[in-house]
Amino acid sequence: MHENRSTPARVWLFAALALAAAVIVIIGPALFDRFTLNVLTRSMIYAMLAVTVDILWGYTGILTFGQAAFFGTGAYASAMVLSHLGASPALMVLALALAIIVPVLLGAFVGWLSFGHGSTPLYATVISLVVPIVVTQLVFSGGVWTGSSSGLVGYSGLPLGLPGYFRLTGICLIVTAVVALVFTRSDAGKLLVAIRDNEARCAYLGLDPQRLKIVLTTILAGVAGIAGFLYANASGVVAPENTGFVFGTEIVIWTALGGRGTIIGPVIGAIGIDYLSAQLSGDLPFLWNLVVGALFVVMIILLPNGLAQLARMVLPRGNEQASPSGSPTLAAEPAGSGSEAGNRVLAVGGLGKSFGSLQVLQGIDLDVHPGELVSLVGPNGAGKTTLMRCLSDGTEATTGTVTIAGQDISGMTPDEIVALGVGRKFQVASVFDSLTVADCLRMARASRNAPSLLRRSATLGLPAAAADILRSTGLDRMLGRPVSLLSHGQKQSLELAMVVALEPKLILLDEPTAGLTKVERTTIGATLQKLTGELGFAAILVEHDLDFVRDISTRIVVLHQGKLVLDGSVDQVVNSEVVRTIYSGGAHA
Repeated sequence: MHENRSTPARVWLFAALALAAAVIVIIGPALFDRFTLNVLTRSMIYAMLAVTVDILWGYTGILTFGQAAFFGTGAYASAMVLSHLGASPALMVLALALAIIVPVLLGAFVGWLSFGHGSTPLYATVISLVVPIVVTQLVFSGGVWTGSSSGLVGYSGLPLGLPGYFRLTGICLIVTAVVALVFTRSDAGKLLVAIRDNEARCAYLGLDPQRLKIVLTTILAGVAGIAGFLYANASGVVAPENTGFVFGTEIVIWTALGGRGTIIGPVIGAIGIDYLSAQLSGDLPFLWNLVVGALFVVMIILLPNGLAQLARMVLPRGNEQASPSGSPTLAAEPAGSGSEAGNRVLAVGGLGKSFGSLQVLQGIDLDVHPGELVSLVGPNGAGKTTLMRCLSDGTEATTGTVTIAGQDISGMTPDEIVALGVGRKFQVASVFDSLTVADCLRMARASRNAPSLLRRSATLGLPAAAADILRSTGLDRMLGRPVSLLSHGQKQSLELAMVVALEPKLILLDEPTAGLTKVERTTIGATLQKLTGELGFAAILVEHDLDFVRDISTRIVVLHQGKLVLDGSVDQVVNSEVVRTIYSGGAHA
């Protein structure tokens, strides 16, 4: 499918800003006095650091105070080489290499600690608070190698002079900002927003959010190390405060005041506040900190998105109603057509699950074959959603076995199970509210087709089955619409299309018709029947509405008090005395 896209006005604005910044950087030494050149050189280095914070916090949702530690580590690695070994060209290359390598190694370790299995966002933030403190203590205990509390000073750096350093740091900042803008607006950059919006859905699309965050932390630690190398050379001094928690907090404040999630906002915030601080702190050393603190509070209250919020009010907005044309570019492949494990897509044997002394599932045996639409019914509390979770997450503590496509999933994470051919739709539509419909669908294809790091694709390639869902629900005319503007039913249909776009062998659906109108329910029912009956998908459907189940199912499984009490054809189960007893004669639970 094709999205109509013209170059947004803001792209031309960003290009004009980059060109203007380059001109200022080139002619700046002829315009500014030495004090201004000194301060702006430092401010631009800090702005590079603010960009890394913005990518982590503004786009990915990781509030971090640890970038100061990577910055300081890079600065100290450089200064230690220049102080103790010299400043020959070869040693300068070594200083730059260490300024990148040491923070990258530290970043990888911190990323592993912060985002390893079982970590939480709070845990990651605490780690980012602790790391600068630990690094600062290592600097204090470094003796003559780090200069202890006095830092390192008096070493030789790059032979550029003040104008040269101003131009070098300016060029580095422009390159950093442009690369960040291109990346965050590319298809790959949308992965960051997807992780921020809904990390669980990312995992159930076959992505590994934890690994992505570790890689991102590692790369941005290297960028912070480059900024540290520039600082060590331009300033001629490094001190413990360059690695500390206070400095890390200042970067977060600059990012927030400038406007996180914008790249340009944090750049302007860092340069503006640091420059004003240098101008006013001499005359108002204590009052100036109070002014910055008060400004931060006011901005959080009145402009929670920072100064960039003002720019958004006046900038022309992109076309949110882009109309797609054309047809899917990917041909559909019949799902679940293999013959693994005796032509069974799913084999469950003796599955049990308990929470403490509460036994939620007991001795569940279930087989599902290609082309079957198996409805899982039962009253509230029967264990239906728990069973669905056990089928899609092998890290759940269970007894018995669950085999998908012939492979035992015990210990496997959701993204690994997705790779076996499982797609899961949740009861409450699990999508990405900050993205457009097209971007959500691209996220569903990201585990199969690596998204571009440099551009946003003008086309949307989908399997035919997913494209059919879009057409039948009208979403094919809303590809450019933000998901936050969709109705409840449209979000449910979008999530189903995302799951089908994975081309799974088995689809797990937890009450996909909850809250839908009669017309929407009919559409979803027809879609599910086509997916299983015509296209060969296997599906397990959790549903309370027995009328809906009767119309579309090939088999019905009844779960009651954690036990599978009935498994048979639609007529056998619907007319069963067991079902009448469980449901007390009602059609709805």
